[in-house]
This record gives sequence, C-alpha cells and structure tokens, in this order.
Amino acid sequence: MIGCGGTERNSESALKDTVTGGDTASALTAGADPSEGPVVLFVGTSLTAGLGVSPGQAYPALIQQKIREEELPYRVVNAGISGETSAGAESRISWVLQQPFDVLLLETGANDMLRGLAPASTEENIQAIIDAVRAERPQATIVLAGMLAMPNLGPAYVREFEAIFPSVAERNNLTLIPFLLEGVAGERELNQADGVHPTPQGHELIAETVWEVLRPILEAAGS
Repeated sequence: MIGCGGTERNSESALKDTVTGGDTASALTAGADPSEGPVVLFVGTSLTAGLGVSPGQAYPALIQQKIREEELPYRVVNAGISGETSAGAESRISWVLQQPFDVLLLETGANDMLRGLAPASTEENIQAIIDAVRAERPQATIVLAGMLAMPNLGPAYVREFEAIFPSVAERNNLTLIPFLLEGVAGERELNQADGVHPTPQGHELIAETVWEVLRPILEAAGS
C-alpha cells in the first residue's frame, strides 16, 4: 500500500541532483543564495524525490507551481532520496542544514515500515532530526508528513507505527499532514506498476494534500 523503495543514495550525490521548482539545480554544497528568497525544503524518500516520474511531476515541483500561482516569494528545494530510512535522514541532517531554508517538510519513516524496523527507533530518529533543526534553525517552521502502515504487519505494529507521527507532532508543536498519501495509496490508477509509487496524477493529489496544510503557513509568514 505504501512504499518508497529504491537503493539508498549517499547525501552528497543525491543532493547534487536536487530539484528546485522542477528544474535541475546544482549541488546544495555551495548553498542557495539567500537573496533568491525564502526556501521551502522537502526532505524525504522516493515519494518526495519523485521516483518513476519526471522531476517536474513530483509533488514538490507542483507545490512550486502553486506558490508561483499565488505569487508567494518562496522557492522549493527537493532533497528527497529514494530508499532512505529515518536513520539515513538523521545521518544526513547536518549536511542538509548547510542549505538555507525557512520551512522544512519532513517525510520519512515509510521505508522503516516496509523493512519492519522498530517504530520506537523510527520515532527516535525523527525526534533527532527535529532537535537538530531546532538547534540550528530555531526560526524555521517544520511540517511533518504522516504515514500509515501496511495492515499485513499486524495490528500491534500498525498501531505503534501510525502513532509516531501525531505523537511527535504534538510533543514538538509541529504542523502535521495526517497522511501524505491520502486518496492515493491503494488506488491502482494513481500508482505505478509497482503499486507503490504514485503516477503523475497521484502526485497531483499529494500536492493538493500538502498545499492544504502548507499554504496557510506560507501566507501567514508572508503577511
């Protein structure tokens, strides 16, 4: 039902292929020019990276389109990596923090679930990411994308995994997207042949789900 598989790539090589508003950007190694405006940074798995679709069809690029339509000043940076676990995201967060950003959307944990990793470990990793961001960028807004678990993992695992996201969001006073793949997961026509990764149409629905939460944050910050 849910997944974001693929071979996990190292931070530098993946970020050198970062997508900014649908265009291939040069590496984040040099950092973005702050004069180019505030940044919305997406850190996530292949769901965010857009595995199987073109860069401009992935939901972060669609969010950039919505930002432009609303004439908001923000620039999107997509730092999604296919196959990444929450431990992988935590291990690269110090490197990611070299990229200036004002809003961070964090999407991680689905690969942990697919591998049957302990939910407590996933929660610990997500908390460590949040702590690192808060320490380095206390003014940044963090949005957490929630995930659901596959039912064949058993009711106990499902309960523990799905409790991670609302618990972390409440504990850290974060804005929560309850389920990133709302209306997309399990819908054959909205997913690629693997039944896991969204089609361009699926990404359009994800973008709508994200925009419903993100738009008021960006509008309030710009007012």
